[in-house]
Amino acid sequence: MEDCIFCKIVKGDLPSYKVFEDDDVLAILDIMPVNPGHVLVIPKQHYPNNIIELPEDLACKIVKTIKIITPIILKAVDASDFNLGLNNGKLAGQLINHFHWHIMPRFPGDGHELWKGSEYDEGEITKVLKKIKSNL
Repeated sequence: MEDCIFCKIVKGDLPSYKVFEDDDVLAILDIMPVNPGHVLVIPKQHYPNNIIELPEDLACKIVKTIKIITPIILKAVDASDFNLGLNNGKLAGQLINHFHWHIMPRFPGDGHELWKGSEYDEGEITKVLKKIKSNL
């Protein structure tokens, strides 16, 4: 896609800090990291928005890449824990319309919080469960 920043990086039209690359997958340092070592893992071919649209074989290649590089990243930045982030669509916080996964090393006291949940209203959980199961 012509105006996609990740496609421009894959083509070499924009600079990046490559961590890993093969025929199908590219992993680069995020230039606006949550923490040092924050890496984006993307398919080289353009797939918009979400994991549902991603071919299963490519999804497996991306996950395999994440499994290989994450321990190396953590060791390099001296972190033991990480978040694996996947934002699917604008409402979920996706800023670039090209499928990508975030590997975000975590450190004690880094100040980053996960979302805060809230309890279901009375009877709501069983209604939601019923709707999900009826669509399986």
